[in-house]
Amino acid sequence: MTHDLVAVLHPLLTAEASAEAFASGGEPGDLEQAVWLRLLERLESDGPPPDPPGWLRKAVRAEVRRSRRTTRLERPYGGEPADDSGPGPEQHVLAAARYRALRDAVRRLPGRCPRLIEALLSPRDLTYREIAGELGISQGSLGPERSRCLGCLRRLLTPEVAPRDARG
Repeated sequence: MTHDLVAVLHPLLTAEASAEAFASGGEPGDLEQAVWLRLLERLESDGPPPDPPGWLRKAVRAEVRRSRRTTRLERPYGGEPADDSGPGPEQHVLAAARYRALRDAVRRLPGRCPRLIEALLSPRDLTYREIAGELGISQGSLGPERSRCLGCLRRLLTPEVAPRDARG
C-alpha cells in the first residue's frame, strides 16, 4: 500500500516541490524530503489520507509556509563566522601531550641537565649569562653542557616519538 502511494505521489510531489520551492527561495529536494516525512508521520498515526493528491498539495504549501516562518524568525550572526584557521581541540590535546612527555623526559635526565633544560625552556627567556649564573657554571661551558643534555634528552624521547624520515 505504501509503495503504491509513493509511486503515485512521486511525480506530483516533484512538480509541486519544484514550483513552490523556487518561488519561496528554498530547495526542491529539501521540500520533497519534508513532505515525505509528513506523509510517513501521517501513515503511522492516522493511516493514508482519503484524498492523497489533495493532501499532498496542502502538505507542500504547509511546509513552504513553515519554511518561510523559520527563515523570517532566524537572524544571521552579527559578526564574521568563527575563524577555523587556528588550532582545534585535537591540536591542543596533542600539544599538551607532547609538552607533558617532554617535561617528564627532562625530569629523568642525569646530573645538572634537568635544571639546564628547564632554564632553556623558561618563559622568562633567560640569556646564557643568566642561565650560567643561575646554575653556577661558566658561560663558556654552557654550550657543550647544553649539547650533551640535548643528546641525552633525544635518546630518552626516541622511543616515545616517531623517528624522522631520512633526509636527502
